[in-house]
Amino acid sequence: MAKKPSGDTAGGLQLKSDLKNKSPGRFYIIYGSEDYLCRYYHDQLSKLLLDDLTADFNYHRLTTENFSLQLLSDSMEALPMMSERSLVHMDEIDLFALNEDESERLAQMLADVPDYCCLVMTYSEFKPDKRKKLWKTVERNAVLAEFNFQDETMLRPWITKHFKDAGKFVTPDLCNYLMSLSGTSMTRLLGEIEKICGYSDAEAIVKSDIDAVVEPTPEAVVFQITDALADRRFDDAVERLHVMFKLQGEAIPIVAMIGTQMRRLRAAKILKNADELASVCSLQSFAANKTMTQARRFSERFCNRAVLLCADTDYKLKTSYDEPERLTQMLVLELAQEARND
Repeated sequence: MAKKPSGDTAGGLQLKSDLKNKSPGRFYIIYGSEDYLCRYYHDQLSKLLLDDLTADFNYHRLTTENFSLQLLSDSMEALPMMSERSLVHMDEIDLFALNEDESERLAQMLADVPDYCCLVMTYSEFKPDKRKKLWKTVERNAVLAEFNFQDETMLRPWITKHFKDAGKFVTPDLCNYLMSLSGTSMTRLLGEIEKICGYSDAEAIVKSDIDAVVEPTPEAVVFQITDALADRRFDDAVERLHVMFKLQGEAIPIVAMIGTQMRRLRAAKILKNADELASVCSLQSFAANKTMTQARRFSERFCNRAVLLCADTDYKLKTSYDEPERLTQMLVLELAQEARND
């Protein structure tokens, strides 16, 4: 699946502009893979529209547990108390699961949101059924603000700022290193930044501070296994596999992730540069650059053989009665043998 663009969408820019101008519209759908940004912009709307004194009267939250069209209608029609606007928040409600009559009624409501109401729908994943008439109403009336994982060029200053806010200094290279371990989820990064700042007594963050408290993602450990194979540090490759089992637990997804990285190495041997690899394999640029660097340290023969070994192990895991962890360890040992002979 192609990776979603990390830049701001037109709807995202519109929402930011509305907030900046303090002129929120009537109807927003906020969604995307970066839940930190989705929460942030919903919170910004809440701060702009509500105050502590009247929030209980002017904020209406509808969830899958309490949603009904009647409740939505009542919430939208409720006049704000001691305020110009009210906020109606629909969280993770599937609009397109309604029957035809309900869908038609909802379409009428969405096409006529009162001036004094701001309707906000939030989703971690928004999958509209564009075959239905309701979609045309949504598309015509809603600001579709999508916020996906940001790329590293946008995240580096964000990471630096959060360290600075905590009285710490971090270099761009260490920002990259932190992202290589934690990925690009801002929610996860923020948690890791807080742990690092709590651990380090010094003003300047160093690599050992990050290593001491940051738990790498399974994807990061796959890179570490590949690095260990390239460096002929075969004991380290096996040790990293043990870490994978602590993080992931199941052999089949572990082998799948190793197999994916081996296929990326093979693709990197064919493609011209990291940009092409990022496009073809749906990678963030730091992961594409890392994979290109790793691929230069292996022969094409190794990459081809590694892909076959991973596929064979996956088949054995799904068809044999052998111990899954033993089969996975055998895969890493076989990859080590291939690297030794490379």
